[in-house]
Amino acid sequence: MNDALTLDKQVCFALYSASRATTAVYRPLLDDLGITYPQYLVMLALWERDGLGVSELGDRLDLDSGTLSPLLKRIEALSLVTRDRSPEDERRVEIRLTEAGRALRSAAAHIPECIVTAAGLTEDETTALLALVRKTTASLRSA
Repeated sequence: MNDALTLDKQVCFALYSASRATTAVYRPLLDDLGITYPQYLVMLALWERDGLGVSELGDRLDLDSGTLSPLLKRIEALSLVTRDRSPEDERRVEIRLTEAGRALRSAAAHIPECIVTAAGLTEDETTALLALVRKTTASLRSA
């Protein structure tokens, strides 16, 4: 049977399954840090560039404000970030790392290697996978 409507032939299901499996490996690592996977993604973006505006952060993470605002409130309650109005533009809210938020970066430094190891990928395979997923995402967004 060469039916295209089988679960095993669906790219969407393979990506969904891989995402769930990956998140499951992250969970205990992030539990040790006291944060969730979505909170980790916010922290990654801020470790890259502290002081992002809420809209910039939403664009970077592909999250709308209805999802991002409660997420930021929870991270702020953990004392990892502050939300401050920009002195140049009162309409702009900037997200800044606290000292604890900056310190969390070194505590999280081992996580990417743990994920790659758990996935059983070589460095070349990881690079190729990232390129293919990014290409797929870009193509689907422009479809």
